[in-house]
Amino acid sequence: MVLVVLQMSNLVQAQEKFTLKGSITDAGSNETLIGVNIIVPDQQTGTTTNEYGFYSITLPQGEYKVVISYLGYQSISETLILNTDLTKNYQLEESSESLDEIVITEDVEKLNIRKPQMSVNSMSINTIKQMPVVLGEVDVIKSITLLPGVTNAGEGSSGFNVRGGAADQNLILLDEATIFNSSHLFGFFSVFNPDAIKDIKLYKGGIPAKYGGRVSSVLDIYQKDGNSNEFHVNGGIGIVSSRILAEGPIKKGKGSFLFGGRSSYAHLFLPLFDIDNIAYFYDLNTKLSYRLNDNNNIYLSGYFGRDVFSISDSFENTYGNTVVNFRWNHLFSDKLFSNLSVIYSDYYYGLNLNFVEFKWDSGISNFNLKYDLKHYISNDFKLEYGINSIYYKFNPGDIKPSSESSGINPFKLTDKYAFENAIYVDAEHQVTNKLALSYGLRVSSFLRLGQDELNVYENDNPIFFNNELQIYEKADPIGEENYKRSDIIESFANLEPRFSLAYQLNDASSIKASYNRMTQYLHLLSNTTSPTPLDIWTPSGKFVKPQLLDQVAIGYFRSFKDNAYSLEVESFYKKIQNRIDYVNGADLIANNAIEQIVLNGKARAYGLELLFKKNVGKFKGWFAYTLSKSEQQTEGRTPEETGINNGDWYNTAYDKTHDISITTSYDLNKKWTFSSNLIFQTGQPTTYPNAQYEYNGLNIPSYEGRNSSRLPAYHRLDVSATLNPDPDSQKRWKGEWVFSIYNLYNRRNAASVSFGENRDTGANEATRLSIFGVIPSISYNFKF
Repeated sequence: MVLVVLQMSNLVQAQEKFTLKGSITDAGSNETLIGVNIIVPDQQTGTTTNEYGFYSITLPQGEYKVVISYLGYQSISETLILNTDLTKNYQLEESSESLDEIVITEDVEKLNIRKPQMSVNSMSINTIKQMPVVLGEVDVIKSITLLPGVTNAGEGSSGFNVRGGAADQNLILLDEATIFNSSHLFGFFSVFNPDAIKDIKLYKGGIPAKYGGRVSSVLDIYQKDGNSNEFHVNGGIGIVSSRILAEGPIKKGKGSFLFGGRSSYAHLFLPLFDIDNIAYFYDLNTKLSYRLNDNNNIYLSGYFGRDVFSISDSFENTYGNTVVNFRWNHLFSDKLFSNLSVIYSDYYYGLNLNFVEFKWDSGISNFNLKYDLKHYISNDFKLEYGINSIYYKFNPGDIKPSSESSGINPFKLTDKYAFENAIYVDAEHQVTNKLALSYGLRVSSFLRLGQDELNVYENDNPIFFNNELQIYEKADPIGEENYKRSDIIESFANLEPRFSLAYQLNDASSIKASYNRMTQYLHLLSNTTSPTPLDIWTPSGKFVKPQLLDQVAIGYFRSFKDNAYSLEVESFYKKIQNRIDYVNGADLIANNAIEQIVLNGKARAYGLELLFKKNVGKFKGWFAYTLSKSEQQTEGRTPEETGINNGDWYNTAYDKTHDISITTSYDLNKKWTFSSNLIFQTGQPTTYPNAQYEYNGLNIPSYEGRNSSRLPAYHRLDVSATLNPDPDSQKRWKGEWVFSIYNLYNRRNAASVSFGENRDTGANEATRLSIFGVIPSISYNFKF
């Protein structure tokens, strides 16, 4: 690989080519901009800025017109004479128009069509802020569920599902740090403060080799760096929560700080209604950025969030994420950019049960060291390569008495430790004017490190099948093994190839295809349809194998009328090996031997996605439709065993046959903007009783096959109106009012359906649980 790089570098020099490089920032804040288009129309080529606003493009000696274009900013057109390597830093001014007249939309869209990257959705924070959401709070997670291939588990549920995958199969990154729980208040809000967010990118397939560790998707979110020119404050005041963010220079033009806080306060009013229950959250975002010189930048960012939920004085639940990340950007040359990151991430869950006088603590933490390099070898060939090492500590649970009078004996579930390593290389190769390739390889390894008290079973079988009762039962351990921390209990290694291509049919359309294999070494132990704070992460090991994904996708992409409209159609198929599921009657709470209740199975998902967008004008928006299927199969290990669901394929809990969303916004004038979301989804799979029998005077239900039925179809309409009272004001203080109505026609969507006996009549009855009806809200956003 090194020889190839050197040979191509020599070839570039022999052809008398020179490099134009630099960074692109917001003129007002000096904030770096991600994904800015740098177009050279005469050469029909271009590039985009990376995650830190850096770009590099190599061209033959000559005179060129260069166009700098970014949505929501005024474009820059400049003629440059390139007879030596040149550094050019650009600053873009915000524009009230989505596209400025200088923008050469044909060349910008051609660049996007030619890129081999597919199954990727980028959303600007301005677009997200225009969407009507529950309780008036802008929400990153709920916004991405309006994209094709992305759904949630229902109202009041945390997490999201991508292309038929489970919520724990999504890698969620905030400034490169892993977020293990993305929700506040059990899914009502996300943990991401929209004022602190700069860029959001969701990878559903064709995932680059630099990402690993999950088998469904990657949600990559970057925080703003902070304004290094002027001090500014912005925030919002809503019905149930408020937020504020301050940013300004440490040293003007070189360094900046950002501090943001957010909190809900509806619980403060509950005592007025004689309610003792409490539920609230708060979080903090911080970032320090400093440019040491033209070749070195350092960043220190952090996030801290907590949720508190209590019922009277008997129950209190606290949980949340903590992340800290130090990054160093270094430019070795005009063509070699590097980033070193040292990251700490922690997810904590605490439970205090005062009525039985004990405390429960659990969580997962990791230390992550990663070093990434991007090599702009030529205008047609770019390399990314790097290494990544993560050390994990898993705390499944620690029970302690909360008072001296407590009858609870201290009990500690066995801590687990692991080490995950990876090395990768990724190439982006423009083979011809019409054909572009992206190909790479990630080599990952996972070491399950030593722990105390690892159970030993006869024939290494922790679960056995009772033929007489036709049920699975726990096997009794025949002993225990104790390991030193430095010992390796089990090790895994996997090759994860990635490949994608784009073939340009004409100036306005292309076809793309991708394949990627990914490995997930962590498993979320949960028997609910969406993650809850009580769920426990556990590593692969002696009895639980890593999940392995193979996914293929093919798509057609087209733009119309100079990118005024665009169409994306994709079809995908993926299969997953070693997807665990739980036997009937499995108990996950405080279980120190999870291997006794799980079986290894497999999963598959396939579908068709369509996204049609109107990108310019007063009326903008998109139509997204997904037709898909998500299934799981857990067969018996021997012909005598029934497996789960008799070994037949069954719907996963997140299978949605049809998923439709229509998202629109209309700029009536400078003062008023109107937005709406219309959503329809096939009902969520569930398992209903189909018969009952009487035993000792009790009615015992008998259930149908797993996930054989469905809840009623889910649909709702949200609307909002944003008022800017004085859009032309030159005052420092600027404010706007946001009026929204969630679920306009008061659809009582079913979160669940439960069955029981009516105490008065004795008849069986079904009860539908609905969380939200119509919810009007108002919030005020400000900036100065």
